[in-house]
Amino acid sequence: MEHIIIYREPGRYAGWPANYGIWHWNNEIVVGFTVGYHNANGGFHARDKSRPFRNIQARSLDGGLSWSLEDFAGKTPGQRGLSADEHMHFELGIGQALEQNDITMPVSEAIRFKHPDFALMCARTGLDERARSLFYVSYDRCKTWQGPFKFPMFGQTAIAARTDYLVENDHSCLFFLTANKANGTEGKVICVLTQDGGKSFTLVSEIGGEPKEPLDFKIMPSSLKLANGRLVTALRCRQKDEKGNNRNWIDLYTSDDTAQSWTYLKRPVQFEGHNGNPGALCQLADERLLLVYGNRDNRTMAARLSDDNGQTWQDEHCIRENRGGNHDIGYPRAVVLADGTVVVVYYFNDAAHGERFIEASRWTP
Repeated sequence: MEHIIIYREPGRYAGWPANYGIWHWNNEIVVGFTVGYHNANGGFHARDKSRPFRNIQARSLDGGLSWSLEDFAGKTPGQRGLSADEHMHFELGIGQALEQNDITMPVSEAIRFKHPDFALMCARTGLDERARSLFYVSYDRCKTWQGPFKFPMFGQTAIAARTDYLVENDHSCLFFLTANKANGTEGKVICVLTQDGGKSFTLVSEIGGEPKEPLDFKIMPSSLKLANGRLVTALRCRQKDEKGNNRNWIDLYTSDDTAQSWTYLKRPVQFEGHNGNPGALCQLADERLLLVYGNRDNRTMAARLSDDNGQTWQDEHCIRENRGGNHDIGYPRAVVLADGTVVVVYYFNDAAHGERFIEASRWTP
């Protein structure tokens, strides 16, 4: 196991790779994240909401052994940080910028999802009932980004997208999006389809239905297509009562009809508390499934493996034995390289009141 610091600066707060994306071409890897300012009095997320966040991406050309940093090379509303509105005052976020000047554009030329150097990143204005979502595309391995393009609302109260998509063919792609519930709060997961390269979309299905209680959610999907055509997605789930007590876990759902309908499969991870964490779902060359997540109970990065397509899961494996200084960790992204190495990228801290940083772990399960 190897651990490599990607970004760490005193006084800064770097976070949430799961909100952005990871892409790879052989041993070249690009991952997105955001950077703001640390504030020890900022609450569970010790960030300064009065100062802006900005988007950064990191690139490795050697399978995650070393990394270089780049600014996000795309046009953002008001030149502000994407997918971080809930971590800034409203006047600093892209939601306000879009209200003043909507720079989103329609897709005029069909997106080529099968282009060999293709990448797509989803973004959102926030989590509340005003949330709208955007996406960007790249044909040069994230060196430049086209967009932003706007997602429809699909009849939902809000769309708060993170990057999760499965390419079907050159102009067809399934997107797995977090949508807000009927009461305007996050959330549930929907699957939408484009068959004309992003010029139009149709709502295909809801995954697992809408949680019934006002504070419960199912959000942040991580999806795979198996060799037999079955779709598998991992959802971050929560039950929360009015006193603030909550239960958190990760559930798996499957589809055998190209996302038209979904069946509950398994609960591979049950957390004791600490607000849960999204999973990053991967398939290894030997067809085992790998689920990586931040375990905020234990303050470390963890994983589970399944050798029967998710029916059963092995005991938790600790990826990072050194524990975080507090529970504000996780939100991983992961890729599997041709030699079987798994590269996991996440945010972490090693002191209760210290800066949050971005780290990669290389592991061969």
